[in-house]
Amino acid sequence: MRYSSVALAAGLALVSISTSLHGQRPDDQIDARSMALLEQGKAAKAAGNLDGATDILETAVVVDPRNRQAFIALAEVADARNLPGKAIRLYREALLLEPNDVVALQGQGEALMQKGATARARENLAKLKTICKKGCEQATTLAAVIAKGPPVTTAQVVPPKPATAKD
Repeated sequence: MRYSSVALAAGLALVSISTSLHGQRPDDQIDARSMALLEQGKAAKAAGNLDGATDILETAVVVDPRNRQAFIALAEVADARNLPGKAIRLYREALLLEPNDVVALQGQGEALMQKGATARARENLAKLKTICKKGCEQATTLAAVIAKGPPVTTAQVVPPKPATAKD
């Protein structure tokens, strides 16, 4: 009698845990609403509406944070806006979901080169070469970007202010 209440409680706990685990979606199933938003965001980006594309793609990520393609599309929009720091962060989010994503590795490597981080871009190229044993388009493209070197920034010369005479 003393053990029956403990056994009943343990049995109920096991049933409730297994039921809650059974009801969860597998990780490889992305929410259909998020995928629809991803397509809308890509269409807005293709139409040149970068603000609208950003809004729609951010919504897709909120609907399902496991939507790696939405992170990549957001990073591409950030690249188009010439925001390499933001693009690097978004590509990193995609790589946290799938570390061997060749598109994200290439994009992050190119964004790193825009920021002048050649060593880190070379790390991405090395990882791409290990993933693509026989070579792939992404590795070739990133290698060409690295060979070209970081963009050269020109300093803008500002003429000195004329000195004012004090009385």
